[in-house]
Parts: sequence; C-alpha cells; structure tokens
Amino acid sequence: MTTAVRPIARDALLAALRDLPPLPSVVLELVESLGHEELSAAQYATKISRDQALAAKTLRLANSSFYGRGRPVRSVAEAIAVLGLRTVRNVVTAAGLAGSFRRHPGFDQNAFWRHSIGSALCAQALAGELRRDDGDLAFTVGLLHDIGRLALEQRRRDQDCPDGDAERAVLGIDHAEVGGLIAQQWNFAPAIVDAIRQHHAPPDAAEVTLTGIAHVADAIAHALGLAGDLDEAVPALVLPVWAACRLDDAACMRLFARTEAQFETICEALLQ
Repeated sequence: MTTAVRPIARDALLAALRDLPPLPSVVLELVESLGHEELSAAQYATKISRDQALAAKTLRLANSSFYGRGRPVRSVAEAIAVLGLRTVRNVVTAAGLAGSFRRHPGFDQNAFWRHSIGSALCAQALAGELRRDDGDLAFTVGLLHDIGRLALEQRRRDQDCPDGDAERAVLGIDHAEVGGLIAQQWNFAPAIVDAIRQHHAPPDAAEVTLTGIAHVADAIAHALGLAGDLDEAVPALVLPVWAACRLDDAACMRLFARTEAQFETICEALLQ
C-alpha cells in the first residue's frame, strides 16, 4: 500500500527556514551595499578581515596563478588592489554563502556550488554584454538562484522528487519559491527576491530584467556543464526572454569565454 505524500505546510516551512543558519554579518552588509558605494575599499578590507575564513579565501584567490602578480598578497587590502573591489565583494559573498549550509549525505554540494558560481559569472557577463550597470547584482542573483534547493534537499530525497514541476506536485512548493522566501528572510532587496522566485518562469518583457538575466544565465551554465554532473539537464528557455537579450554568435562566444575564464580559479579558491 502506497502512503500519500502530504505537501509541506507553509507554516511548517517558514518555521524551518527560521532555523537556517544566519549568514556572516559581512556577507549581509556586502549584499546590502550592492548598488551603493558609500563604503571605501579600506572599510571593506576592515570588515572582511574580521572573518578569518572569508579573508583566507580572498587571499587564496588573489594569490592564484590567474590573478597572481609575482609577489605574495598578504592582506585583504592588497587583495582588493589586485582583484578589484567588485571581484572581492562577489567572492566574499559566494564564500560566505557556500560556507553557511551544512552538508546533506547523498547531496553533491560541490556540484551545486559549481553550478551556482558558474551561473553567477554568466549572469555578470550577460549584464556586461547588455551594457547594464548592475553586474554585481546579477552575480549575486545568479549565485543565489537555486538556494531553495538546499532547504528542500532532505524532503526531496525522502520523496525521490526531482526538480521543478515534480517538486510542486509532490511537495506543494518548488525550490524557486522557497529560495524567494529565504531571500526575504535575509532581508535582501525585492529585486533579488523576485529574480530568485521567478528564475524558471520570468515574465515576458521587451527589455531584459534581472529575473530574465538569472533565467538565461542558469540555462547557459547548465549548457556549459560547469557543475560537472553527468546527468545535468538544460532547463527550457522562455523564448521571448532569450530574444530580448539580442545576443548574436559573437556575443555568445564572448559570454561563454568570460564565464569560463575565471570559473575554475574561483571554484578552487572557494570550495576547498
């Protein structure tokens, strides 16, 4: 006899989300600072230096062969000078997020974060191709777009439930909606919340929105196989959103190359 699966009650889900580990304070401050440049490089360096784990990963990246300048980088302030403030802010955000979730047995967290980092780099590159000035925000949305999968993972495995429509059919909610709830709990900007919640079903628009960028970057990162998952599937693109990007072959090749250029170096620095 098969026991029917009871969908997740929203109140129970919200209670469970309240038990998620808090993000490091410096990560919250960095995300809140997106689009604002009130803090100086020296102030950022001071904040990051207070978190030894995040500072160590920042220094590891600055001393990597991709960015290395021939002499060791010994401080976060030097790392900002080598990498640039935007890169450091993005890397610290990624490192803080990746280190804030406990590992689930049987869940390939390394592949999850490789896809998330690839999507983030792709979203940032896409914003650049579209001549937008919110590349850092696009990076953060790309990084966070699947965060709801981490919160649903135990339940999904218990019910042998794949992504997307099957999540909603079996559990009554999908990882995109859960991700939006998590972003709300962390008090992220509404644009980030909406982009996470709608990244699989962005609204049609004549102009590309942040949600559209998250949608396209997710598909491209899957197509490039950055997670290293042999069973990786490419989600369907909403064609009006893809058309609105107006990317020709040359632009696509630039986007792919820019995404892949930093990918392994950043993964190596953050995921060890």
